[in-house]
Amino acid sequence: MSTKTDVKTFFNFINGSWVEGSSSEVKGSINPANKNEVVGNVQMSTIEDLNNAVDAASEAKQAWKGLSGAERGNYLFKVADILESRLDDIAETMTREMGKTFPEAKGETARGVAILRYYAGEGMRKVGDVIPSTDSDALMFTSRAPLGVVGVITPWNFPVAIPIWKMAPALIYGNTVIIKPAQEAAVTAAKVMECFAEANLPNGVVNMVTGSGSVIGQGIIDHPEINGITFTGSDQVGKQVGQGALARGAKYQLEMGGKNPVIVAEDADLDLAVEATISGGLRSTGQKCTATSRVIVHNDVYEEFKEKLVAKVKEIKVGNGLEEGVWMGPCASESQLNTVLSYIEKGKEEGAQLLVGGNRYVEGECSNGFYVEPTVFDAVDNQMTIAQEEIFGPVLALIKAESNEEAIQLANDVKFGLSASIFTTNIQKMLDFIDDMDAGLVRVNSESAGVELQAPFGGMKQSSSHSREQGQAAIEFFTSIKTVFVKG
Repeated sequence: MSTKTDVKTFFNFINGSWVEGSSSEVKGSINPANKNEVVGNVQMSTIEDLNNAVDAASEAKQAWKGLSGAERGNYLFKVADILESRLDDIAETMTREMGKTFPEAKGETARGVAILRYYAGEGMRKVGDVIPSTDSDALMFTSRAPLGVVGVITPWNFPVAIPIWKMAPALIYGNTVIIKPAQEAAVTAAKVMECFAEANLPNGVVNMVTGSGSVIGQGIIDHPEINGITFTGSDQVGKQVGQGALARGAKYQLEMGGKNPVIVAEDADLDLAVEATISGGLRSTGQKCTATSRVIVHNDVYEEFKEKLVAKVKEIKVGNGLEEGVWMGPCASESQLNTVLSYIEKGKEEGAQLLVGGNRYVEGECSNGFYVEPTVFDAVDNQMTIAQEEIFGPVLALIKAESNEEAIQLANDVKFGLSASIFTTNIQKMLDFIDDMDAGLVRVNSESAGVELQAPFGGMKQSSSHSREQGQAAIEFFTSIKTVFVKG
């Protein structure tokens, strides 16, 4: 059995060095596949540690801003190469720390490499436009100014991709960064930070401070010298971030929850729809903000779809994500497991019919982990709790619809609007769905969980602060437009 004394402790990264926190307190990161294994220890930092990081980032911001975009891009290319060389090690750490399968972890880490290279290239793109002036003797154009110091608060479910898709654009556009990763994935974040350290970015440009949300997260929200905050997490915490940033005039970007539907029309390819529903809803143990949660099926094909879906769900192999052939790993923590189980109980209490799953694994190799069976509910009313609230676990709710119009109405009848998909061969149904679906990402004949790094990503309604991440859209948050008027 691993103990806190025989595993590595990862320090904060501040001003170009690995620094022990001002408090001696550390916290072990537990392997959700085996709660007896401590993957690593991380600092439980204090406000003093955060202040040191902010001071370093503030000191570094002018020189970093003064580099050309190409020079900043060269640093990101170096980080990408180092991350790629460590891909298997970081992916294995991710699997051990938060539970997703090793192939998924490798794919996510490779995506981090691609994101770094994409934004490295952004350093050579235009950052403004020439605008005709009413004065014929003047030149007027726009440029982009970085925010300054950016606080990055990231969740545990994508411990490589999300930190990188926030840090890379922040850096290429001339900002310095302080990241506070989720405690449950802080060891993986530290290994990513090692890649930045080895690339020798100037001191203070990138900093990492680990610790609790109530101390370090709140400290980032409140700090007067942090000019922008980018956050991904729950809608409840996101609103606190937004309110705190607004109160002191800091710019903020929030990506929050989803209750994502897939619509299965009567003319759909049912086998394709089943495969995509399972992949979108249950891969990564359902722990994606874009995961399929509600499955709205036309009445004419409901029974056939349900039969095919249940048969495929029963074939899913659950276990340690490092083992060959395992398709679904554990929930990321005991707390998350308990949350999922509580929603399953709520579904049964409110009258939904449990078709498959619904239990915690308590036998065999899974007995020491936070495993829950992939779960499907039938006879779900759209107003039930399991159809309205984000579960963040491997739970699918089947809902009947009599028409495409009713299906879209049901799909929109939640407070979230992150992603949605439809399966149909009818072009008019596709067009109606694209026009009428209140979601920031809509997909046709594909799972709800697909996100591409070069395209804008974000939600509508309470899924987001209405900004967009990734792609060239990222420049809108991480910079401010400066209009320049020049007359000789």
